[in-house]
Amino acid sequence: MKISVVVHTYNAARLLARTLESVKDFDEVLVCDMESTDNTLDIARRYGCKIVTFPKRNYTVPEPARDFAIHSVSNQWVLAVDADEVVTPDLRQYLYEYIAAPSHADALYIHRKNMFLGRWIKASYPDSQLRFMDQTKATWPPTIHSVPVINGSIDHMPRDPRYALIHAGISVKGQITKMNDYTDNDLEKRRQPTASLLQMIFSPFWRFFKYYILEGAILEGRAGFIKACFSAITKFYYLAKVYERSTLRQDGEEEKPVTAQEEEDRAQP
Repeated sequence: MKISVVVHTYNAARLLARTLESVKDFDEVLVCDMESTDNTLDIARRYGCKIVTFPKRNYTVPEPARDFAIHSVSNQWVLAVDADEVVTPDLRQYLYEYIAAPSHADALYIHRKNMFLGRWIKASYPDSQLRFMDQTKATWPPTIHSVPVINGSIDHMPRDPRYALIHAGISVKGQITKMNDYTDNDLEKRRQPTASLLQMIFSPFWRFFKYYILEGAILEGRAGFIKACFSAITKFYYLAKVYERSTLRQDGEEEKPVTAQEEEDRAQP
């Protein structure tokens, strides 16, 4: 039985070669590109990947392209990989042995080792992701952090780190940008009506304490401390945006999207 790998890209040239090197021994590698403007496609061509294009439009996350991508492959089984992840030989061997077994599920959760500032942050493990599936039984909703809907059974891999995806992680600057993007999307998904002052004080503190002390980030040195702070700040950003939205509605103001021209005008001195 054969396995296709799908890699979603948008201006992913910085780490893409490392990712494609790690998956080159699969039966097929498909790059689903959202109209990159850097040399992402040159790297994909160099590795002999099949390339399909999904229009970028105004999307800020890759999920809208995922369903299109997993159904563009030639094989029944597909592994979805981000452009900053690495598939180890142990993981590749496990997947082939899994589908060759007489009995197996229709989709499989894979664990992920998240790196940050050059360290594996064990407090975030296993960070399970539903990434391996029979694409004929899968549908991927187009919303941020969505999980594929499987018309069948789902299994989990062993927690052994040898079989984990390796996630390169992002820079401090990139993490700050993503905190803003993620909280914007959470604001729309959760539809929380308002946030109290006590929530804004204690929820971020609890998030920090839970991640740093209870989940063991304290053992990861300064990288663990910074990650715990980011976790708390993300919670605060979300609650502040909830409060802002509820206040605007109470004042009878409409929340209107900011146009590109308005953003440019605001940037003028």
